[in-house]
Amino acid sequence: MTREQLDRLLEQALLNDDHGALADRLDTLTRGYTSGDVSRAAILVLAAEEWRQAGQPARALDCYQRALDDGGEVPVDPRAGIADTLFELDRPDEARDLITSIKSDPPVSPSTALHVAETLLAYGDLPAAHDWATEGILSGAETGNTREALLRTRYRIRVDLGLPEDDLDALLA
Repeated sequence: MTREQLDRLLEQALLNDDHGALADRLDTLTRGYTSGDVSRAAILVLAAEEWRQAGQPARALDCYQRALDDGGEVPVDPRAGIADTLFELDRPDEARDLITSIKSDPPVSPSTALHVAETLLAYGDLPAAHDWATEGILSGAETGNTREALLRTRYRIRVDLGLPEDDLDALLA
């Protein structure tokens, strides 16, 4: 599958507002998928995200796990999606254990750090979210949207925690 074909599928789903159909189509596609511009694992992560949008976290969890087992190239470690889904399924201890395992398995990409920070923020663990956002910035998100998102997320957390502005906050455009 090419990136363009995948983008067309995503656009159709957005227009039709049918996340379940897209998730099913992506999930089915991966079962016989061997190669293309996009890794099988990346397609499984997209399917998982669509299953979550469709309100089916158990199916999302399965796709995230298959993406992890596949080991293909993905922009965000599938364990971050698994942890987020575990929180959604009211399994916070498992989610936190998984987040700990991500941290203990460097290097952690800035995109993964952002995902984990946003998850922890959403589930009320502001100090841990702050740590993840800070580490994501310091780990190499030197330019682009990910760095900007990490800076904004970290700043929002710092405001919520009542922390004073620091040197990293000053980097916000």
